Amino acid sequence: MQQEFFLNDDGIRLHAKLDRPEGLEKCPLCIVLHGLTGHMEEDHIRAVAAAMNDLGIATLRVELYGHGQSDGAFEDHDIAKWLHNIDAATDYAKSLDFVTDLYLCGHSQGGLAAVMAAGRRPEDYKALLPLAPALMIPRLAKEFPDDEVPDCFYFHEQRIAQGYILANRALDVDAAIAAYHGPVLLVQGTNDTTIVPQDTIDAADVYDNATLVLVEGDTHCFDYHLDQVVAAVKSFFS
Repeated sequence: MQQEFFLNDDGIRLHAKLDRPEGLEKCPLCIVLHGLTGHMEEDHIRAVAAAMNDLGIATLRVELYGHGQSDGAFEDHDIAKWLHNIDAATDYAKSLDFVTDLYLCGHSQGGLAAVMAAGRRPEDYKALLPLAPALMIPRLAKEFPDDEVPDCFYFHEQRIAQGYILANRALDVDAAIAAYHGPVLLVQGTNDTTIVPQDTIDAADVYDNATLVLVEGDTHCFDYHLDQVVAAVKSFFS
């Protein structure tokens, strides 16, 4: 059973789809987040959400600021805005009377955002699933000298404003990882050339209760072995 609607985040409309397993009055729910330039209908996002639905877990796929059908210009998006969006989605999910437990899953930049959100509100999420999380983004943003932060930059020919870099410079990934103590599933393709796979491996060593699944030979969006990602998600929850 699917509902499509817009969540309100202080006047910003966030496109969302809520999928509930049939026949269950109560069940857990997982918020599922896309990455930079992504959206909720990408194959890997849909596959992971469907796997959870098969397990009796509802999913709330949300398109964050500047992406998909949600409000905001892409060039003006940043992690601070995304974290505010995630808070709004979390508060909405917690208000649903059928939800027993809440999980958080994100891919790439959405994985970074999920890591940060779980570190800020660790009691809200029973489990965390970062998929190929872009944990290096804050580190790269901090490499600019304070007086040399560019006004903008381009990612795949799309302009992103300076606020993106400044927001990322304020993130403390290590503190967020240290603050979350629930079970964590980290999934990483070994041939990922978009992010730094070693960051995912290192994060698994630091989390209190982490399962690391390396998908040999796969890419950032799991173009070749998405079935292994689905299997990892199902194994984690079972």
